[in-house]
Amino acid sequence: MKTRLLTVLLIAGTVSTFAQKKELRAIGKALKGNNFTEAKSLINGMSGLLEAASDEQKATYYLYKAKALSMNGETTNSADMLEAAKAIKMAKEIDAENPDVINLGNTLRTAVVNSAVADQNAKNYEAAASKLEAMYRVNPQDTSFLYFAASNLVTAKMYDKAIEHYKELQSVGYTGIIEKYVATDKETGEVKEFSSTTERELYVKSGDFIKPETVKTESKATEITKNIALIYVSLGRNEEAIAAMKEARALAPDDMGLLMTEADVQYKMGNLERFKELMNEAAEKEPNNPQTQFNLGVVAAKAGDTESAKAYYMKALEIDPSFADANLNMASLIIAQEGAIVEEMNNLGTSAADNRRYDELKAQRETVYREAAPYFEKANEARENVEIVRTLMNIYSILGDTEKFKAKKARLEELGG
Repeated sequence: MKTRLLTVLLIAGTVSTFAQKKELRAIGKALKGNNFTEAKSLINGMSGLLEAASDEQKATYYLYKAKALSMNGETTNSADMLEAAKAIKMAKEIDAENPDVINLGNTLRTAVVNSAVADQNAKNYEAAASKLEAMYRVNPQDTSFLYFAASNLVTAKMYDKAIEHYKELQSVGYTGIIEKYVATDKETGEVKEFSSTTERELYVKSGDFIKPETVKTESKATEITKNIALIYVSLGRNEEAIAAMKEARALAPDDMGLLMTEADVQYKMGNLERFKELMNEAAEKEPNNPQTQFNLGVVAAKAGDTESAKAYYMKALEIDPSFADANLNMASLIIAQEGAIVEEMNNLGTSAADNRRYDELKAQRETVYREAAPYFEKANEARENVEIVRTLMNIYSILGDTEKFKAKKARLEELGG
């Protein structure tokens, strides 16, 4: 009885093996004819036979599955890409040295990158992020996929998900540092990057290139921490933003943009003492940088500190008198005084006292215009602009400067304004 049972089981095993081989041949034939729909159907039908299959059959099955789902690297469907990547992973676990598996894995990786780039170009950033994240989940050793997925989510303004990705990158210690193989063109002095040390050495031996070097790219750890802080700012989560910025500034103490952002957040939170400390720190770090002084002026102006803003703009103009933005912002701060003057003028009556006050206010308004005009002129010299020319024309009209008014009017017409 035992012998008969054994015979039956052996026959069953032989039938099962034959069925698996038959199914695999059918799938292979469908793939050869690029009939991916049929191949997928056959793969689904064979899944029940997989448990009893040999390792060789399982490796072939997963390879075929990856080919069918990826359409040999042509699919752009995120779900299929993910399942194809999982199948390649399974095939590698069985036969890591199989060149077909390795080649298809590389093909799929390229297909995912190309498809994500196409999504980015089409401004479909969420789709790009989805594909890149899918590949990372299957190949967690390739953390760059998650990094670029996070970048796409930021562009898509999906900030909460982007923060999750960035924090995951921090937890796995991602730096994004890669080695580059470079050498200098002997004739042009241009530094060229090579795909490998072997390729580089060939060019160096030819005598066309010198100074072979292996250089490392900058770490992305600081950028990630900074992005987390800036996202918290965008979300209005100020306490978390301050904590993240503290961490980011520890990594990049000389990052002026980060310092200025923290100053802005501290002001919004009502932490005026800390705000002033940061402003002074920025001024001390780059006292002779007109752009830094200008940025300080912008932050002070946003905070409503007009006098400090003027002082910073003046410092920027002392360093660079032709700095267009500093001249323009200085002029704008001066002109802003006009609002209160005009409002009071409009609210006056017709009494003798009101008429005298009107004349006083008119004189004050003209003083404001005379003070602002030189800054507008400097800004216009550095970067002519229709709106600035029109503003100057109006100023000279109010001041009764006919010659300058006519000159600006003529120039405005030439500019098509």
